[in-house]
Amino acid sequence: MVYLNNPNTKQGLLHPIMLSPEQNELEDLKRLDPQAIGAIYDRYFSDVYRFVCYRLNDEKVAEDISSDVFVRMLEATRTGHGPQTNIKAWLLATASHIVIDHLRKTYRRPESELPESLPDLMPEPAREYEQTERNRRLSNAMATLTEAQAFVLTLRFNQGYSLEETADLMQKNINSVKQLQFRALAALNRAMGEMP
Repeated sequence: MVYLNNPNTKQGLLHPIMLSPEQNELEDLKRLDPQAIGAIYDRYFSDVYRFVCYRLNDEKVAEDISSDVFVRMLEATRTGHGPQTNIKAWLLATASHIVIDHLRKTYRRPESELPESLPDLMPEPAREYEQTERNRRLSNAMATLTEAQAFVLTLRFNQGYSLEETADLMQKNINSVKQLQFRALAALNRAMGEMP
């Protein structure tokens, strides 16, 4: 609840103004209220984690990046550059920026992990190899998209958001999201076709 001066009264009394739950959440965050910060973390961590995990296909890195998103939110809030209208959109946009940075860094220095012990009998090594190769090609193709294209595809196809929800999170109109999605899918298809 926020209190404002009422200029219509001689005493200039403060009158309460009711805020929506999202606005209350933003106000509590701006005050760096520990309970509010914990509630924001609990409410949005799984969304951020799923978003990052889908983009990277690596649970450990996704967990680290998801945590880093919340640290950055606190740092940005302390300096007055935190979320202003929509916490979830701010968190997902920040996650997208960190993922892009991570992909750029790993693209320059690719690493492959070998398991500690290789099993002697794999059920279908050819199928597993094909799936791994398909995932690698998809990750590489996603890295060629613009940030907005990768973001819209992740929101629509990984997170399962509707066009309206995606438009709201991206702060665009629905037709712009449709067009961006169409171009992103076309670019992804071209990138997949050009890769060995």
